[in-house]
Amino acid sequence: MRKILSLLITCIVLFSFSPAFGATSRLFTAKEIKKNNEAIYEVGFRLLNANKIDKRMTFSYSTKDSVNASTSLINRNIVIYDGLIQYMSSEDELAAVLAHEISHAVDSYNGIFRGALEFVPHIFIPRKYERKADLRAVDYMVNAGYNPVALIVIMNKAFPQYRYEVLGTHPLTSRRMAMIYEYIYTKYPAFLVHNPYQNDVYYQNFLLNSEHNRKKLADKVRTGSKKKIRYDY
Repeated sequence: MRKILSLLITCIVLFSFSPAFGATSRLFTAKEIKKNNEAIYEVGFRLLNANKIDKRMTFSYSTKDSVNASTSLINRNIVIYDGLIQYMSSEDELAAVLAHEISHAVDSYNGIFRGALEFVPHIFIPRKYERKADLRAVDYMVNAGYNPVALIVIMNKAFPQYRYEVLGTHPLTSRRMAMIYEYIYTKYPAFLVHNPYQNDVYYQNFLLNSEHNRKKLADKVRTGSKKKIRYDY
């Protein structure tokens, strides 16, 4: 039984953090690959330097068409896939995805044996780390001069909405966006007052589909409640 459990955990780790998801569906020129790599390098290292993150990590661009980004908790390499790049229309949106993944890489340095076992809680309580990475990404973006509202925009554009989250590795996208909105509202309200995304069609759609969740936030602010909001799907 122990051997079976060990093999299962090993397979999960290798699958979860492998940079080989998806398949290339189109041809890429060397110039296009170089341009995307350079954009990821520049934004990634800007985030690291602005936040004084003294942990070693690298960044990569993959031509795979998966709408995804991944972080290896073993070698701290962050991969952005072309399928997700295609949804991005600004540097802020790229910074949003990279900031989230950087949070995972930072966590991989924690714990005993230089973080060698840090992947274990990521497997068994993954949604906790995803929520943490979403909120920490907002801080990272603000410190590096990016607009954190872009994190909501890229999620609304690219991340699907599943029916249930109980067996998922991530919270439902609607809840993630609501929590990010609350965090920005509470800690960085100026970005919502002076919001260049106000007329953006994707942000307007978020306002439409999050009306019930934002009402919960408004009620919390009005009553001065300190209770954590349980956002709807």
